[in-house]
Amino acid sequence: MSVPFIAGNWKMNGLRADGLTLARDLAEWLETVRPGVQMLICPPATLLSDITALAGSGPLLVGAQDCHHRASGAHTGDLSAAMLADAGASHVILGHSERRSQGEDSALVAAKAAAALSSGLRPLICIGETLVEREAGLASTIVARQLRDSLPPGMDADSVIIAYEPVWAIGTGRHADAGTIAGMHALIKAELATLLPGGGDVRVLYGGSVTAANAASILHLPGVDGVLVGGASLKPADFKAIALAGLGGA
Repeated sequence: MSVPFIAGNWKMNGLRADGLTLARDLAEWLETVRPGVQMLICPPATLLSDITALAGSGPLLVGAQDCHHRASGAHTGDLSAAMLADAGASHVILGHSERRSQGEDSALVAAKAAAALSSGLRPLICIGETLVEREAGLASTIVARQLRDSLPPGMDADSVIIAYEPVWAIGTGRHADAGTIAGMHALIKAELATLLPGGGDVRVLYGGSVTAANAASILHLPGVDGVLVGGASLKPADFKAIALAGLGGA
């Protein structure tokens, strides 16, 4: 397996003091394991400037959790990709299931990805099926369609990361088995190979309730290039254990 990519989505969690303490802990620890792992944290936008300043030129990557598809304008409460880049972000999560559940479709995700690319941000695009879609036998169709429709024209393999997050396995107590994860990652990689030049080399992360307990079994599956972590990314010991799992150290 290549160097694992470990991404943490803090969601709507973290005030300045606690956020900086967590980020500093991770940044200092990461210096001791580089280049064995790549780590990205995506804190709330209110913390971006402070955390990117703390991370400096070190190995800890800092990203945002969403962006607007317009460069500027009358969009109260939204942030443009350029604003996030100006705050120091290098990546941005797009199409997360929590955004899609609020009516965000793949066409909008593609527009946001285009805006991100134009501002120098690397999109981390999330795709995944619901329980109803999986039980109807539509998982492969839905995921392939989301992938195809979420990629803007002109994107290349080096400019994007994909995260497969089965919605039915997030915070529900249900878990995707190894065969399901490996099968969906194989499908996504095959689709990427037809959609982008060099698309088979795009990193595909898994994002279905990853914890310190299950990370090793997930990270060593074929086609899994890393993980997108939610709640466990707020616990430094757990997040470090997840990163080490990709190196065979947990």
